[in-house]
Amino acid sequence: MKELQEIVWNLSALSVYRGLLDCPVTGSFYRLLKQAARFNIDDPQPFFAAWGEFFSTACAHGAEENLSGVITDGALYDDNIFSRQGAAGEPVSTALRQAVERDLSILRSAVCLTPEQILAQSGAGELTLSHTLPKWQTGEPVAELQGDLSGCVDRLWTFYRTHGCGKFVKYRAFIWRDQQILPVEYPDKVTLSDLKGYDYQRNLVVENTTLFLKGLPANNCLLYGDRGTGKSSTVKAIMNDYAHCGLRVIEMPKESLMEFPYLVDQIAGLPLKFLIFIDDLSFSKQDETYASLKAVLEGGVAARPDNTLIYATSNRRHLLRETFSDREGDEIHRGDTIQESLSLADRFGLTVNFSHPDKAQYLALITAMAEKRGLLDYLPELKRGAEEWALTRGGRSPRCATQYMDQAEAKIRAGDTNL
Repeated sequence: MKELQEIVWNLSALSVYRGLLDCPVTGSFYRLLKQAARFNIDDPQPFFAAWGEFFSTACAHGAEENLSGVITDGALYDDNIFSRQGAAGEPVSTALRQAVERDLSILRSAVCLTPEQILAQSGAGELTLSHTLPKWQTGEPVAELQGDLSGCVDRLWTFYRTHGCGKFVKYRAFIWRDQQILPVEYPDKVTLSDLKGYDYQRNLVVENTTLFLKGLPANNCLLYGDRGTGKSSTVKAIMNDYAHCGLRVIEMPKESLMEFPYLVDQIAGLPLKFLIFIDDLSFSKQDETYASLKAVLEGGVAARPDNTLIYATSNRRHLLRETFSDREGDEIHRGDTIQESLSLADRFGLTVNFSHPDKAQYLALITAMAEKRGLLDYLPELKRGAEEWALTRGGRSPRCATQYMDQAEAKIRAGDTNL
């Protein structure tokens, strides 16, 4: 009982890695140990309830076969002062290093407790019900937390320096909302190999991105053109193909552009590369967000950090909707107004046009998709059906081709060849 009580006290005194107590498995395990340390044989219900709750949580997170591995793995993704300093490459003070060593020692001692030890030390093992309780395997800590504590601190610092800290290690796609960078649990899985056609345009964007990842000069990028041509898919595919190189994408709604300085403050010091993705960008008039984006691209006080580029998609080359009445207004210096309207697009160093394919290009897309899906035996029927499909949807596009091929493949796999 004394050992259990000391472990509970130590866990309650975690400092640098205190956030782990809020994680589902670690928090549930902590609550179990607290109930074990105060076990009362005359009222065993709270202990057994905590045991059941913990085991259920452990199974839900894959920890029943390796509790040590799951809990210590959480340290790799914890967002704290030590992980942030490591990600930024900053030196660690002696006091902070000692606090990290202490926390790691506490965690390793706690996760090594076996179910049998908890039952024996709490006194609950004397009850018959204890013999039927589900048991877990303690397993081994992650490699970074094995060995002497000083070495663990060094390995963790190196891990953070290489991979970043907190959510940026675990996720590759994020969205800016309520002045927070929130992870996207289930991002689009499209890859560059999934996208057919537009090789020239796509290679321009890929080349710019790879230069950026190498730390070489690269440009903000505007992908503009017709709807359904794969502009947004190109950005998402680049994210998926280059996430292993340290690339992360943060989607920022147009209406939040005035908050750009708050966003860059959170990522400027991280050893990762970020694409700030603004999808479907256009303006009906020169509003505050229009001016904010101009300042972000060039000329603002809050400079874009070196680890950040802006990739935007739009159906408009000049982004700002313009009417003849705008050009024929009563302003004395109409030319200045027109130039102001066109100046935003000029601030993107790379502009890439995605236009609707002609018939030959459209059918080439269908052929490429049929080959990838193993449907070349049905190619004549697919081409004929794809043309009819496009006519009913107002024109040819990669999106239109994909929608048709999805339906056609489903029918073929179901045994219906009437395409």
